[in-house]
Amino acid sequence: MSTNDPTTLFNLANDNSTATVLHLRFQGRSRDIALDTLALNAGSPDDDVKRAVAQFIDVALADFDSTVIERHANGNLTLRPEAVFG
Repeated sequence: MSTNDPTTLFNLANDNSTATVLHLRFQGRSRDIALDTLALNAGSPDDDVKRAVAQFIDVALADFDSTVIERHANGNLTLRPEAVFG
C-alpha cells in the first residue's frame, strides 16, 4: 500500500463488511486497518501482528512491548495499551 492516509485506511477497512479489521489504539489515537492490508489474518501470532503494525506505521517494535491483542469472535483484532488497575 502506498499511502498511510487515515481516510484511505478507514475506507479500506469498511468497504468490505466481511473483511477482518485490526483496531489500533496507539499514542492516544485510534484507527482501523484491514488485516489484509497488513498481510495478516485473524489467526496470525501476536508477535507477527505487532511486527506488521510497527512496520506499517513506521515505529519501533519495542513501542508495542506494553500492548495486548484482543481477539474478537468476528475475527477482528484490537491492539491496545495494557490496562493498569489499582
